[in-house]
Amino acid sequence: MSYNLDRDVLTRAMKELGGIGFDHITVEIPDGLTPRQYGALLSDNGFSPAPGYFSGRWSDHDSHAGLVEALKVHAAAHAELGLDRAFIAHDLVPERIARPAVGVAADPFRLAVIADGLALAAEAGVAEGVRYALHPHVGSWIETEEETRSVLDTTAGSDLFFGPDTGHLYWAGADPAALMRSYSDRIIAVHLKDVNMSARDTAIAKGDEYRAATVVRHVWTEPGQGAIDFEEVFKSLPAAFDGWFVIEVDVPDAASAVESSAISLAFVNQHPYFAPVTA
Repeated sequence: MSYNLDRDVLTRAMKELGGIGFDHITVEIPDGLTPRQYGALLSDNGFSPAPGYFSGRWSDHDSHAGLVEALKVHAAAHAELGLDRAFIAHDLVPERIARPAVGVAADPFRLAVIADGLALAAEAGVAEGVRYALHPHVGSWIETEEETRSVLDTTAGSDLFFGPDTGHLYWAGADPAALMRSYSDRIIAVHLKDVNMSARDTAIAKGDEYRAATVVRHVWTEPGQGAIDFEEVFKSLPAAFDGWFVIEVDVPDAASAVESSAISLAFVNQHPYFAPVTA
């Protein structure tokens, strides 16, 4: 589930996305580019940076110190690019890649270790001027609603915020709106994607592994094309919410990535929630 990202790939992506109407892109700096060079590349192509994503094996207590140091670099790059927030997650793990979205091998003691590491990381991020928001991810040790609530409750009062992904939450059986409502005061950014209910149910019933469920069966779909109630999702946010919305359809359900992006942007542009406020 790896991919190649370099200057040419990024430039081509921005050309395609710009033609659709996008003008922001999630921060992911290719090897060989400094944050300054990366920012210049985006600017030259008419783009600005949007919050990126940091993940690590937080379940390994001995890795916490090294991960925190790596996160400081990630945070410093975001700050240099003018961003004050980013997403944070646990790496995907073999046990849950093999059997995703059903909470395989759940362990409350492991979650406590993870929560401790994330709280340390969030504190380090704030010191660099960047707030980090928990991103539950199918295939990771923070996958289910119970696990998400456990980490958020354990870290209450810390510098860790919440960055829900509507699709990952729904695939793992959560009601995204209800969960978001519970922690609305900690949400600073949201990943928007939808879920094909039929594909989701079949993938779980047949025990699909992660790639089969996403790439072959197409669990993911573009916002507004699936089962998620986005009316309730947007209602779950505070009235004065001023955080980020990042469209992220991991595997396009449409015929191409360009078409998927166009459908997704049209959903945002046409939804009343995003209508300009008039006096």
